[in-house]
Amino acid sequence: MSEKITKTALPELKPGMTVRVYQKIKETNAKGEEKERVQYFDGMIIAKKHGQEAGATITVRKISDGIGVEKIFPLNLPTIEKIVVKKQAKVRRAKLSFLKTGYKKRLKETTVA
Repeated sequence: MSEKITKTALPELKPGMTVRVYQKIKETNAKGEEKERVQYFDGMIIAKKHGQEAGATITVRKISDGIGVEKIFPLNLPTIEKIVVKKQAKVRRAKLSFLKTGYKKRLKETTVA
């Protein structure tokens, strides 16, 4: 059975949005002391799956040093602190997998208030 855990503070997320996902990371140093910090991941949402269900996920993609990096974030993940929408692009697809290929397709961007 899946328990429904909802986060009400998350904005409405759509493919084509450029977002910054803040996630808590636990680290241990050489002495064995645990430290918690917040790490962010900037990128564009290329897919959103399962809508508003408990198992809903977003796939965020960015280019880091010329290499494409993708992360899949479950929206109900307890370590996600917040998601900030930076830009919105006008898209006509639900899945933007065409951005993975070497073909650089320009997306028209709109302003986000």
